[in-house]
Amino acid sequence: MYFDNAEGPVFRPPSEADSLILRVTIGCSHNACTYCNMYRSVAFRMRPQEEIDAQLQQAQRYAAHIHRVFLGDGNALVLPTERLLAILAQIHALLPKVRRVSCYAGPKDMLRKTPEELISLRQAGLKLVYYGMESGDDAVLAHVNKGVTAAESIEAGQRIVAAGIKLSMMVILGLGGQEASARHARNTALAVSAIRPHMLSALTLMMYRGSELLEEFESGRFPILSPAGIMEELHLLLQGIELPPEHHCLFRSNHISNYINFAGTLPKDKERLLSESLAAKDKLALLKNWDPYNNVER
Repeated sequence: MYFDNAEGPVFRPPSEADSLILRVTIGCSHNACTYCNMYRSVAFRMRPQEEIDAQLQQAQRYAAHIHRVFLGDGNALVLPTERLLAILAQIHALLPKVRRVSCYAGPKDMLRKTPEELISLRQAGLKLVYYGMESGDDAVLAHVNKGVTAAESIEAGQRIVAAGIKLSMMVILGLGGQEASARHARNTALAVSAIRPHMLSALTLMMYRGSELLEEFESGRFPILSPAGIMEELHLLLQGIELPPEHHCLFRSNHISNYINFAGTLPKDKERLLSESLAAKDKLALLKNWDPYNNVER
């Protein structure tokens, strides 16, 4: 649900289906990852307060039914902390039944916030951050132009967790292609282990129209993994994730991009998930007429 007719597409995580989408920015401030075309059609801008006011004034008519708010677009944490604190206060004043505010966040913006700023945002009502780390491998991150190193990606996630904000983290299976698959899986597992997110989602690479990675694939410069190869990479990823026994990380691999769905809690369900990923690899290896475009948007 959103009350806005500003330019650009509107995206949200699947778990925010019942949330009010409050677009505090337009587009993505980085907007240069070679695998992503989400915001290529729109110039990034921070929205003036009157545009945010207009959305909240319309939403206020439904205040009794709004319990969650998602701050859009691609990385709301790019806003100065003072503005974010004012917006959070405004949300709770106008929509008193709101129990959770969440947002997407890019690693650069997470790193620009001091620990004290992040704690103040959590105290003001920011309860959950969705973070697309994608990979914990330096070479893969550089290849897709993520704009940060693996060490910076890890530090960004750790800052959110340390501030007491729940962290939902996304990684992309297949992002290293055939050549870097094993290294991508192992180093991403090390990053997940270091960050200890509350939620982890493993998506599968999809190559979108207008993305540089699709051009690389079509020119033969980026061989992609088969479905069985994706399952092997998932197995390596899960195998390498080491979390304390008392930790509770909700794991999901049930995005529209995924060939087979997985669900569990890490580390409790690790052995089951490892077994299921091996079985899925064997099942998908039986495909005789696999079309490499099956997982490519055309």
